[in-house]
Amino acid sequence: MTRPILIIGAGPAGLMAAEILASAGHAVEIHDAMPSPARKFLMAGRGGLNLTHSEPLDRFITRYGAARPFMDPLVRAFTPAHLRDWCHGLGVETFVGSSGRVFPKSFKASILLRAWLHRLSGLGVTLYTRHRWTGWADDGALCFDTPAGPLRVTPAATILALGGASWPRLGSDGGWASLLAARGVPLAPFRPSNSGFDVAWSGGFLERAEGEPLKRIAIAFKERIVPGELVVTRTGLEGGALYALSAPLRDMIDREGRAVVHLDLKPDLTLPQVQNKLARVPPADSLANKLRKGLTLGPPMGALIREFAGDADLGRASTLAALVKALPVPLTGQRGLDRAISTAGGIKLSALDANLMITALPGTFACGEMLDWEAPTGGYLLQGCYATAMAAARGAERFLAESR
Repeated sequence: MTRPILIIGAGPAGLMAAEILASAGHAVEIHDAMPSPARKFLMAGRGGLNLTHSEPLDRFITRYGAARPFMDPLVRAFTPAHLRDWCHGLGVETFVGSSGRVFPKSFKASILLRAWLHRLSGLGVTLYTRHRWTGWADDGALCFDTPAGPLRVTPAATILALGGASWPRLGSDGGWASLLAARGVPLAPFRPSNSGFDVAWSGGFLERAEGEPLKRIAIAFKERIVPGELVVTRTGLEGGALYALSAPLRDMIDREGRAVVHLDLKPDLTLPQVQNKLARVPPADSLANKLRKGLTLGPPMGALIREFAGDADLGRASTLAALVKALPVPLTGQRGLDRAISTAGGIKLSALDANLMITALPGTFACGEMLDWEAPTGGYLLQGCYATAMAAARGAERFLAESR
């Protein structure tokens, strides 16, 4: 009897690896601990599933930061254009939004997932849910806890696609790390990525601004400037503009205990233009009126400026203009793994060969977020999961061909 290729994890990376292998004629089984597949994928799609991004590929690949040398050939082998074509093949049309992000026209992850699972079923892929992987038996068989009792499977090859350590209630709990560490697989500690940051707000500020959006702003940190939006939370700030700087901000806080970002509250105007507009407002007007009349900035912006500036700074148009264009906001910490959209850490990239096989575990491959790469939101996370899944599936095929 032909032994199957076993995929552990039914998120987007695991499902993509299964499709590649089943399309090539391999017998494929997927085992997942949760009651249904792709739960985090469905959660991510609640606000409109951001599949990938339309920016030029050379720029796209820079979004993977320190992991760029590793991710570059993988993303070039399965590009955003390939991903859109794949969606269209499922009958799911896509479009490019005003931000350059790519979405399904329906905006619904559930429609794409339903079509995808139908395709996998037609290819003969068997999906087992409530099968929690517990490690290896002495003879190398994979062990699972299942509703029917313990299960042992000896596959032809294994692909691990177990996710990172964010959103544990959806299945990505990082519990696999101890199993791999016991086998000598080098791991990097999990750290939050694409999460909010802490700010020591005053009570008075929170009364006026908690829950308020900061729209059409830009964040500067070191040499980078990221436009977007933020939301004031009880503990700090959240939002895509901040997530894009997640890695360097986290590293700065780890080293120095804090990081200072500068908010440009009027990025469509230059500093001289802001000065000129504020100078036309009567000096006796309140701060709120100066910002509203001169710059059409609403109440949260005035409260935000007051939080980090003294009365003397607010009385001079030139100083106020400088604060509007570069308001320093100290970040004192980052939200934890349980509140992060994604994670850094996991299997060190040096632990993999060119086929994404774990060198300490011949015949076992890994892909998706369980690898130590990270990227900002905007489509880069899903693209990375798909691209690494493609590489792991092709690597497993080569391994099996060479083993015959």
